[in-house]
Amino acid sequence: MDRVKKVVLAYSGGLDTSVILRWLIETYDCEVIAFVADLGQGEEIDEVEEKARKTGASKVYIEDVREEFVRDYVFPALKGNALYENFYLLGTSLARPLIAKKQIEVARREGADAVSHGATGKGNDQVRFELTYYALEPGIKVIAPWREWNLRSRSDLIEYAEKHGIPVPVTKDKPYSSDRNLMHISYEGGILEDPDREPPEEIFTLTVSPEKAPDRPEYVEIEFREGVPVAVDGIPMRPHELLDHLNRVGGRNGIGRADVVENRYVGMKSRGVYETPGGTILYHAHRHLESITLDREVMHLKDSLVPRFSELIYYGYWFSPEMDVLRALIDESQKNVTGTVRLKLYKGNVIVAGRRSPYSLYSEDYATFEADAVYDQSDADGFIKINALRLKLRKAVEKREGGK
Repeated sequence: MDRVKKVVLAYSGGLDTSVILRWLIETYDCEVIAFVADLGQGEEIDEVEEKARKTGASKVYIEDVREEFVRDYVFPALKGNALYENFYLLGTSLARPLIAKKQIEVARREGADAVSHGATGKGNDQVRFELTYYALEPGIKVIAPWREWNLRSRSDLIEYAEKHGIPVPVTKDKPYSSDRNLMHISYEGGILEDPDREPPEEIFTLTVSPEKAPDRPEYVEIEFREGVPVAVDGIPMRPHELLDHLNRVGGRNGIGRADVVENRYVGMKSRGVYETPGGTILYHAHRHLESITLDREVMHLKDSLVPRFSELIYYGYWFSPEMDVLRALIDESQKNVTGTVRLKLYKGNVIVAGRRSPYSLYSEDYATFEADAVYDQSDADGFIKINALRLKLRKAVEKREGGK
């Protein structure tokens, strides 16, 4: 085993990283520095420093990255309408490159020779963390305990924690794995591993069930500037404050639950349950604003790239040349995506109630069914005949060849 003196661990205080912290010390006989990113996980972070030190960390870095997370990761994904496999708004995927970036910064500051994470050898997060490590610090050593140790299940980790007196937030009765930040909260494991089982209501944290949401709709207006949300109901807000506010608004209206069976990058299918209330509201609002501000061909080109853009985020290629190119294209498309969208929220539904923009390409003069003086309907005759030419030629060949 390579000699390691100092490791910076991406630490959350959850089951995996709590066990990993102690395991690194015992296995590598090294100093472990815990890095905690405050991504908006709320009360989960309150006691994490004390817990890390009691578990053996020599130092604990806790950095508030909420604004950076929303401004530099969530909002760029929103501008590209990122949605993996039609359902997943990529809350966990967007957080990993930021955490890894901050880990590398701490490693440089502390002169650490290695970094570590709590991702399993079956999942996507190992790829997301490590692609970022290598992209930013090519010579760094990476320790991935799940690919090294002899612990094979979360039950094993719980037993290890109990043996070493490490308090953990899960039990054998409730072995759910969750990840929370300002964008979402995700749940995996336990009975959720059976895709035919409905998620128990008790697991949900951010949203009320649609059945228990208010019987009256709630309206919300979101103002955008060049594709970026800047105000809600006329009140300017900083990025993380805006998303936090919409999480509360969406949560009380049952917005943003998703139950997804997705294709992991490593090849297997997995089932995840997500709550993304604010992100869901912003996704719909942005889409509706684009509908009146984007040129048709720009919109179609951009939409054709959404699956690729979403894959790059999901797979962990945030810091890659192809991502740089795609983001430049997306940013160019957003120059006129400025305006306001009004949405009606009702029992889990997000319904557009209006949209307006100083750059709107929608013209009532052209679109009206009433009499107008700007569109000569007879022009459509030649337009249709030109576009029908290839269809007519194809049919002529079929007739010549006897209908074969």
